[in-house]
Amino acid sequence: MAKKEPKTNAMRILERKKIAYEIHRYECKEFIDGIAIADMLDEPYERVFKTLVTAGKSGDYFVFVIPIHKELDLKRAARAVGEKAVEMIHVKDINKITGYIRGGCTAIGMKKDYPVVLDASAMLQETIMVSGGKNGIQIELKPDDYLAACRGKTAEITREGESAEG
Repeated sequence: MAKKEPKTNAMRILERKKIAYEIHRYECKEFIDGIAIADMLDEPYERVFKTLVTAGKSGDYFVFVIPIHKELDLKRAARAVGEKAVEMIHVKDINKITGYIRGGCTAIGMKKDYPVVLDASAMLQETIMVSGGKNGIQIELKPDDYLAACRGKTAEITREGESAEG
């Protein structure tokens, strides 16, 4: 009998909230960027989202979720959460702040409930894909369900005219 794969915290939370999701697995020994993941899974870039964690001038943390081929507009992001400014946290601090590792970070089930802002472009998609809480796992779900799971909101938070280099 096949060994059952353990669920991530994000999966357990989605199941507890009775939110439907689909798991997509990919081969991953270490961090892989979102573009490479989308290419491996043969998914369009506008459906695959990356999770970015920032610190505001207030000292509070904020989570922004944007399409993998876009860049976060820090001014728009700050406005979306009512801060004067936000800046990206250091990669070395991801685990300490979120409980997740780089490449496996998702807004669902972080150590604390930080404010979450999903880029408004997600609402144009029937479903989106986000990290499943572990490298090698993506979760696909409806944008509204994602927002319900992480108690997030939407806003225009990416730079205009950004290319696939983000």
